[in-house]
Amino acid sequence: MNTNSLNHLDYYRLPWNLTDNSISWLEPTSKCNLYCEGCYRLNEKDGHKTLDQIKDDLDVFVKLRNADGVSIAGGDPLTHPDIIEIVKEVKKRNMKPIINTNGLALTKELLKDLRKAGVFGFTFHIDSKQTRPHWKNKTELELNELRYKYAKMLYEEGNISCAFNSTVYEDTMKYVPEMVKWAQDNIDKVQVMVFILYRAVNNKDYDFYLGPKKIDMTQLVYNNDPDTRTDIKANEVVELLRKDYPDFDPCAYLNGSEKPDSFKWLLTGRMATKKKIYGYMGRKGMEAVQMFNHLFYNKYLAYAEPKWARRGKTMLLMGTFDRKLRKTFFNFFKNPLNVFKRLHYQSVMIIQPVDYTKDGRQNMCDGCPDITVWNGELVWSCRMEEQLNYGYNLKTYPKDLLN
Repeated sequence: MNTNSLNHLDYYRLPWNLTDNSISWLEPTSKCNLYCEGCYRLNEKDGHKTLDQIKDDLDVFVKLRNADGVSIAGGDPLTHPDIIEIVKEVKKRNMKPIINTNGLALTKELLKDLRKAGVFGFTFHIDSKQTRPHWKNKTELELNELRYKYAKMLYEEGNISCAFNSTVYEDTMKYVPEMVKWAQDNIDKVQVMVFILYRAVNNKDYDFYLGPKKIDMTQLVYNNDPDTRTDIKANEVVELLRKDYPDFDPCAYLNGSEKPDSFKWLLTGRMATKKKIYGYMGRKGMEAVQMFNHLFYNKYLAYAEPKWARRGKTMLLMGTFDRKLRKTFFNFFKNPLNVFKRLHYQSVMIIQPVDYTKDGRQNMCDGCPDITVWNGELVWSCRMEEQLNYGYNLKTYPKDLLN
């Protein structure tokens, strides 16, 4: 498979950085009610932070980082007894509360209370590697029934952003095109689909050090020696999608901290109805969205309200300076009757976590959106176990260099 078919210079480099970003990542708890293969956080029985500690974390974000939204994660945040107050505290600081959850604890009653508290949206993590009750051994396609349940719940409550993410493994990558197709079938209810490429500690090729001390990585929860690939690239997923969607093309990306041409966050924006994809947003369109949002609201955009995602025809006006949207405009209005149809915007995001260069450098997400707080400082959320165990992120060196 050709993994070099995308040229990063063809796409808009998202302007997010460590101090001015679209998202921040709040972890009020490490407690979870579900085990997910590939999770980088310990499943503790009682790992809740106090409300005062959570307020302190939010104040660190306000002091050090300008963000549009806060992903309230964990663990599973719905297990926290103060989740309603947490949402209120995020809202109070003029940021959008986005709950990242497996959905197990979500009820219609709790959803109503969260909406009253000011919740902006949900990102549901659902994939086939979870030990989810009544859904074990289900394929990603069979799990679409469960995804629909949550999408419908949010849709009926009204104007709450709905996103789904799943971890992509070597044996589940084949399902990605059908999952993207399902998202189109429910484009009126689902605004975002996120695919996170599986990663684990690479003990075969690299050694890990804290200063001069070699570290036994078996202490870390995300240490694993799987019989599966841990180096799937975003480019590969795009090529797979293009087999079913030849015109599928991203508009923006976030590069790696060590490799500027790597796609760590790869964003595609498509304009469609349930029955047909009319086109995609181009680099200039996404640049306009980010720049105008920052100009008028002083923040880069993380999540838009569903009511705006349903106004795709208005977005087509950006076709005056965006070639892809101009093409979409002509595709859509080729049929004059389409003026009466609703055109939706939907995001498809592919996230490629840490990669290692040949000399051992760790290629992280440059300007990480999922940055969190530890001991009053900003740290990568996906590397939190290293902070918890050692107080620092570990360094890597290739075995063939040391031996």
